[in-house]
Amino acid sequence: MDFGVATSTRGALGNRDGYIAVAERAERLGFGFISVNDHVVVPRDIASPYPYSESGEWAGRTTGECLDQLSTLAFLAGRTERLRLLTSVMVVPQRHPVLTAKMLATIDILCGGRLIVGCGVGWLQKEFEALGAPPYAERGRATDEFLDAFKVLWTQDAPKLQAKHVSFDNIIFAPKPVAKPHPPIWIGGESPQALKRTVRVGNGWYPASNNPQHRLDTPERLGKGVSELRRIAEAGGRDPGTIDVGYLVLWPVDWTAQKSIDGGRRLLTGGSEDIAADIAAL
Repeated sequence: MDFGVATSTRGALGNRDGYIAVAERAERLGFGFISVNDHVVVPRDIASPYPYSESGEWAGRTTGECLDQLSTLAFLAGRTERLRLLTSVMVVPQRHPVLTAKMLATIDILCGGRLIVGCGVGWLQKEFEALGAPPYAERGRATDEFLDAFKVLWTQDAPKLQAKHVSFDNIIFAPKPVAKPHPPIWIGGESPQALKRTVRVGNGWYPASNNPQHRLDTPERLGKGVSELRRIAEAGGRDPGTIDVGYLVLWPVDWTAQKSIDGGRRLLTGGSEDIAADIAAL
């Protein structure tokens, strides 16, 4: 088991000095990875419900501040020696896949093979529209096609792909990433579709703690999610042991009630003894 520390592209620590302080302290304390979240623009009028709150409201709507995720990871690559660098998560269909594959490969080369590509389909429709991304309703298909493109570009000497949202042929894509066969791909999300995507293309499943539609807020619920992942993998002919499991803890620090919907304590909340017990249970 490994532990990481999350940073944000906005807020009090979302700046040069903040990233340096967090990254250097995380390395000294022995954390395994550092993560960076992803938004490019913030619409002034948000109609899309945020999937990780009970109300559907997103705290980030109050500010338009957000640094670019991949540029920030490139900066962290030069300020760290040991920490893995995690996109947490990258909204895959919002960026052109060939350019994104190049940027990710470059980061992996510059950090010596320490990149982990956490991937999601996104939730903020007007951000998609502002970026000229594929239609929001087709973001799942676009994500699958873009992930296929990443793998083809990272691993094949003569990469070629023809799909609805991406196509390329007769190109040289070099240099390849340091990590072999490619940087690990962690699939974010808690839905059945996310589990299936993990089995099909992922090296790991990376759910978050606080999706009220797919609750993974207790050890028992998270365990059931992992069991379902294993079932889907076995049904698809994949060894479940080849799939890592991460867990993104997103409990707001201002919550005073740390109870799950059925009255139990939420996973990885409480005092130090509570959290130690949760870690042991996992």
